[in-house]
Amino acid sequence: MKTNEIMLLFKQFEDAASMIENVECWSAREIQLLLGYSKWENFEKVVEKAKIACENAGENTSDHFPDVRKTIQMPKGAEREVVDILLTRYACYLIAQNGDSRK
Repeated sequence: MKTNEIMLLFKQFEDAASMIENVECWSAREIQLLLGYSKWENFEKVVEKAKIACENAGENTSDHFPDVRKTIQMPKGAEREVVDILLTRYACYLIAQNGDSRK
């Protein structure tokens, strides 16, 4: 991977961060796209592997992967509520470690 690509991905990752209750976190739905997963169902499998790694490290998964709901815009102005997961930086690291290395 070229240095420019790495710098761009790093900037996109940092720009996607949010502060919620004084905790830096990322939306799994946004990270999914940054990591090149087009389908939520495929990305969820990676998240589940990362949760197992988190547990194996002695961490509480609910501290790093809390489930949330998010409203998204649909065509013609409609809205729909979808499942999302807030991710700590540690959770993002575990997802990157457990994801598809080709992405």
